[in-house]
Amino acid sequence: MPTKEQVLEALKDLQDPEIHKSLVELNMIRDIEIDGSKVSVTVVLTIPGCPLRNEIQRMVEERLRSLEGVSEVHVTIGSMTPQERAALFGGKLQSSPFLAPDSPTRVIGVASGKGGVGKSTVTVNLAAAVRRMGYAVGIIDADIYGFSVPRMLGLTGNPTVIDGKIMPMPNPYGLKVISMGNFVENNRPVIWRGPMLGKVLQQFLTDVHWGELDYLFLDLPPGTGDVALDVARMLPHSNMLIVTTPQGVASGVASRAAHMAEKANQRILGVVENMSAFVCPCCGQPTPIFGQGGGKELADELGTELLAQIPLTVALRECGDRGRPIVFSEGTENDPARQAIEKLAERIVQLAPVAARA
Repeated sequence: MPTKEQVLEALKDLQDPEIHKSLVELNMIRDIEIDGSKVSVTVVLTIPGCPLRNEIQRMVEERLRSLEGVSEVHVTIGSMTPQERAALFGGKLQSSPFLAPDSPTRVIGVASGKGGVGKSTVTVNLAAAVRRMGYAVGIIDADIYGFSVPRMLGLTGNPTVIDGKIMPMPNPYGLKVISMGNFVENNRPVIWRGPMLGKVLQQFLTDVHWGELDYLFLDLPPGTGDVALDVARMLPHSNMLIVTTPQGVASGVASRAAHMAEKANQRILGVVENMSAFVCPCCGQPTPIFGQGGGKELADELGTELLAQIPLTVALRECGDRGRPIVFSEGTENDPARQAIEKLAERIVQLAPVAARA
């Protein structure tokens, strides 16, 4: 017959999919009763209408059934009181942890001069690669008009709101993600003027329960418009990655975004050349269909480093369409695009090391 301590031990590594902390640590496992081989527990969720209720119940039941000596499991679902929720979150939701000059979180904006260079692909897969290295990682899809992060991560539905605060979208990769794409129905276009964009970005920074992040990646809209200016104003200590293709036209336009970042005293980490070549899935031969040298020329112009040349591969495209980062996809370990992204992640961690937390 299992003990209560064994039940808690079995459940301690199960995490709330939205808060990303242990159900046991959050005091969500209560009323443990053991009667021979029968185990009954109550799981207290943050809100009554939690959209992940069934998933959490399934995880707990599955884990308890794996305990030796257990043949019957009963899981009752409850919800926290407003006082318990306030005690759980404390004052951490009141303001953004990233706006303070001494914030230990490394904020990295991913920018480009024009659309179509694969900026979102770089953001999602780079963030996933850094997450896979063991860091706590968040993504803000700041491309309000052209959001694509939800599809690349397979995110559907709307975020959960707890006491007026937004929870990041749950996903199986441990990333904390928020996007305008999860607030509009049926992929409808967002038709707003510039001032409204700044309010959305402000809300994403201050009204989302991010917890403690090591890295926060911002997928910025192309160009040097309102959102890029707002990022420079709200996050003056942020770092920037400039994404381009090898094509001279793309790298020339990307330099404008880089120069604006420099004027805003943002640190440019380097240049990422995306779609550097198409790698044939049959023979493995790379073909530079978008030309050559654009990334290196841009890095030289800016006096910075060409951090990566990411080829275009079938696996990278397929993973994006399936909503699964390539670094989390089995059978892609030898894919040239994945290898380039993983090396880029290692370099980013070197250039922007995580500060020690108090």
